[in-house]
Amino acid sequence: MARKATPEKQAEKQGRLQQIVLSYKMTREADPKVGLVVAGVGIVVLGVLLAVGFAIGHPVYLGILGVLLAFLAMAIVFGQRAQRAYQGKIEGQLGAAAAILEQQMGRKWTTTSPVAFTREGDMVHRAVSKAGIVLIGEGNPGRVKGLLAAEKRKMARIVDVPVHDFIIGNGEGQLPLKKMRMTLAKLPQVVPGDKVTATTDRLRALGDPMKNMPIPKGPLPKGARMPKGR
Repeated sequence: MARKATPEKQAEKQGRLQQIVLSYKMTREADPKVGLVVAGVGIVVLGVLLAVGFAIGHPVYLGILGVLLAFLAMAIVFGQRAQRAYQGKIEGQLGAAAAILEQQMGRKWTTTSPVAFTREGDMVHRAVSKAGIVLIGEGNPGRVKGLLAAEKRKMARIVDVPVHDFIIGNGEGQLPLKKMRMTLAKLPQVVPGDKVTATTDRLRALGDPMKNMPIPKGPLPKGARMPKGR
């Protein structure tokens, strides 16, 4: 006898479905052809596998495999286009880089945001992973360089892992927001897992100097200013 789904599991499934629907709606606003592209990918993959199946005399087996691979390919393509749509939507907003760090870099990245900021809206975010410590600056390049330099000196005194720093922007020597995720993912993974944990614990033990500041979570509208501390 099949077990009935618990209310918690039903709520979880409904929540996931709602997330998928919302993600699709948001992506379609920025990418109107996303539905056609994803469907086309699924049809092509399934068609190829079916054709191979008929050619070798096993259309049923290859058809089942084709359905599975079609759904997988559709999910991958949709995920990529959804990421690009989200990045385009938040580009230019304060905290956009932090949103990508927290939502798209995976569980192996521990993000603290922000670790430094100015009243003009410049920010520095910190992430710890097997690549070491990554400092991401947003805002006016001149002011952000000073914030990054101060944070790098602080990290050098506290931990012994590589420290990478980037300024988000489209100018010379800056990292475009749309390339941020891929650039960070390609950083050399040179720090052992136990050292990553030790580094994270070390930084956490020092406390978060920004935790008592009234800083909103997520991207802020263009032109917004950071609130004053109490």
